[in-house]
Amino acid sequence: MSLHTLPLPPCELGESPLWHPTEKSLYWCDIQGQAVHAWHPESGRHRQWRMPSEPGCCAPAAGGRLVIGLRNGFYLLDTAKDSADITALTCLALLPPDQHDTAVLRLNDGRCDTAGRFWAGSMITPRTAPHAALWCLAAGDGGYAVQYMAGDNFTANGLAFSPDDRTMYWSNTPEHRIDRFDFDVATGDITNRRPWVQFERKVEGKPYGGRPDGAAVDVKGHYWVAMYEGGCVLQLSPAGDVLQRIATPVVCPTMVCFGGDDLRTLYITSARAGRPAEEQNARVPAGALFSTRVSAPGLPVNFFQLQR
Repeated sequence: MSLHTLPLPPCELGESPLWHPTEKSLYWCDIQGQAVHAWHPESGRHRQWRMPSEPGCCAPAAGGRLVIGLRNGFYLLDTAKDSADITALTCLALLPPDQHDTAVLRLNDGRCDTAGRFWAGSMITPRTAPHAALWCLAAGDGGYAVQYMAGDNFTANGLAFSPDDRTMYWSNTPEHRIDRFDFDVATGDITNRRPWVQFERKVEGKPYGGRPDGAAVDVKGHYWVAMYEGGCVLQLSPAGDVLQRIATPVVCPTMVCFGGDDLRTLYITSARAGRPAEEQNARVPAGALFSTRVSAPGLPVNFFQLQR
């Protein structure tokens, strides 16, 4: 399977790629670069919006807008406006400061469910305690409400939903583990958290396959996960078995999404920040973005339901 390096500048920490079906564009976040990007493959047009803090994740909303998880909460970006326009970004809801200390916590990986709720996990730096959490943003009669959904995590990643809306996946990257919950899309409730796949930890002198980072699910229920420091993307069956390993020319792929008109183009982001100089200056540099074709289409991106 051949991987194509996209004609885009490398990211410090590329994350949260999504394919916008009406704009036919790829969106993604550069967390450490504090910017949100968009690229239209047909025309080659590349846009970016500078953010006031690290954008951990994003999801599309109606009217050419994008919901973004920043360090302290959730914001709405009007992508029709220039990044210098201060009205381009508006706050939807802040995370409660008694549960989310922005000195050590920021939002990280996230996505919307089919009901239009935006789910986002956080990460803690330094990793002194598993205080990272899972939050859910939803529109209500009085505005936007944020609800604490789960905790006991260091770096939340890999958030994804099964095609039948009955399972939610969630990773604890430093623990090398992917959990899953029973999910009720009608109520938004998650229950019965249990380990799903446990990967081997790094041991000096032994081969290392990496740890689970961002992920996406295809129409057959396969879970595609970027293995940070593992130099690959894995396709896992619903039972957790490895069906396919796609090697990447960078050591730290970070997340995947499905795009293109048929949703059979797999896009992959990667990380540059903190990598050795030989990786940053390689012919295919750390932080590059990639694409490849796959046999089964992915699930389409879900839009955030704005307040009516």
